[in-house]
Amino acid sequence: MGILYIVATPIGNLEDISLRVLRILKEVDFVLCEDTRVTRKLLSHYEIHTRTLSYHQHSGEKAMSRVFDLLSQGKNIALVSDAGTPGISDPGNELVAFLLKQNPAISMIPIPGPSALTTLASIAGIPMSKFLFLGYPPHKKGRKKFFQEIAQSQYPVIFYESPYRIIKSLSELSSVLDTGYKIQDTRIVVGRELTKKFETVYRGTLEEVLEKLQRDTLKGEFTVILSRLDKKRNFE
Repeated sequence: MGILYIVATPIGNLEDISLRVLRILKEVDFVLCEDTRVTRKLLSHYEIHTRTLSYHQHSGEKAMSRVFDLLSQGKNIALVSDAGTPGISDPGNELVAFLLKQNPAISMIPIPGPSALTTLASIAGIPMSKFLFLGYPPHKKGRKKFFQEIAQSQYPVIFYESPYRIIKSLSELSSVLDTGYKIQDTRIVVGRELTKKFETVYRGTLEEVLEKLQRDTLKGEFTVILSRLDKKRNFE
């Protein structure tokens, strides 16, 4: 039986890759990736010529079965996401669960590395010994429930968002928090294009950060951290 390596790759700056990751990507038989075009750029940069296979959220059970068959043939495979650590807000966790169901003894080795979540948390200036991570807000159904869950959290909350929906999401969050919660002391930290050339970190109240974002050109992925809310009701 082959080995499945769960490999973290850079979230923007290619210099953040580890020596261990480079060795694994060279030694495995296949690199399993969300978007082969994205991963090939990384492999090409480091002159790695390992064959790539596609696995993404729409691949389905047939693709997962193919991965299991390759592992059963003794092939070693590296699972990567487009950026960061697989299994966090991407389809990697579904593959891992499927493979373990097929063979609980299957060998899986995590190769740690960059994550947008921990990258922003390290400079947030917000107590993070406990926090709630919610991934991406739903595009349509369930959005209000998503933001209500943030409002009800006893801990700081981290979530991801795209440049196309960041202002909409923060505006919806503001609307939910305005209905009965004091938010003037709540701090928000938003990271844009973390580790890249145009990395930007926005800090302040929700209203202040929204104003800054509305003035800027919004490109790249966003990571958001909201400090624990003051749950006092606004009855004064």
